[in-house]
Amino acid sequence: MIVAIFIGLGLGQVNSITALASFFIVPFLMVILFGTFLQITFASLKEGFMNIKAAGLSLAINFLWTPLLAFGLAYLFLRDAPDIYTALIMDMVTPCTDWYLVFTSIAGGNLALSTALLPWNLLLQLVLLPVYLLIFAGTVVEIQPLFFLQSFFRVLIIPFMLAVLSRKVILSLKGEQWYQEKVLNYIGTLQATFLILAITAMFASQGTVLIENSDILLRLLIPVTLFFIINFLVGQAVSRIFKLTYQEGASLIFTTLARNAPLAITIAAAVFPERPLISLVLAVESLIELPILFVISQIMLFILRKQWWPEPEITKDSF
Repeated sequence: MIVAIFIGLGLGQVNSITALASFFIVPFLMVILFGTFLQITFASLKEGFMNIKAAGLSLAINFLWTPLLAFGLAYLFLRDAPDIYTALIMDMVTPCTDWYLVFTSIAGGNLALSTALLPWNLLLQLVLLPVYLLIFAGTVVEIQPLFFLQSFFRVLIIPFMLAVLSRKVILSLKGEQWYQEKVLNYIGTLQATFLILAITAMFASQGTVLIENSDILLRLLIPVTLFFIINFLVGQAVSRIFKLTYQEGASLIFTTLARNAPLAITIAAAVFPERPLISLVLAVESLIELPILFVISQIMLFILRKQWWPEPEITKDSF
């Protein structure tokens, strides 16, 4: 992503490329959503509540507590910078649907539980993101509800319908095993490639906006870092109060920490075309997020090695 940003800034010095790059941003991002929808089946929603306690706690933190925390941090640190404020809100109210699995795995968490929560995280954030934006950012940036909803659903419905159609056609022609081995195993590579291309295009077309606001990284560093520290502590406390196992606790922590930058960037590019700084800020936020998630995964492993996680007692009710 860092390399893509610098390549984009370099290409942005050529006027003809700058004008052309803007046309590719939303299509590239929609390919990422297509890959996400391709992995989700509504049948998998049932699996999300196999572990009712851990799943319920995760969803409560993500969709009740975290939006309030996001608003508090944005208001405290960024209320004088509308675009950065809005980007922070958008990033923090959209739970991750992909790379949190990597960090859950590194930390030795319950990968099956995290995977089962993925469709719920995606569905609820798609439903609630417009609500959060109108409530928490509606007085900071101008939001035209009709244009917002039209743009919002356009960039979602097209990749969703294509994903549903593609899945049906491939399964009918090739079967489930071929679909798993030849399609799903390579979706991550497809999404990563188009995310890099989208970021390159974003910075090629609007990189001058970032240069003119070169203090963005410094302004983001404190609220974003505080978000991860606070939610990490909340995840620890909730896991221990409700007597989750280490594996369940690690899963809870990473499903409530990692954010869905690709989705947030896609929505921002579609509904705020006159405010490119919002999309650029979302890309920069990811550069802060990824190292922090890696550090937290190592902290969790340290806690595991030191046996500082109290395992719940096994009783007759556990069976």
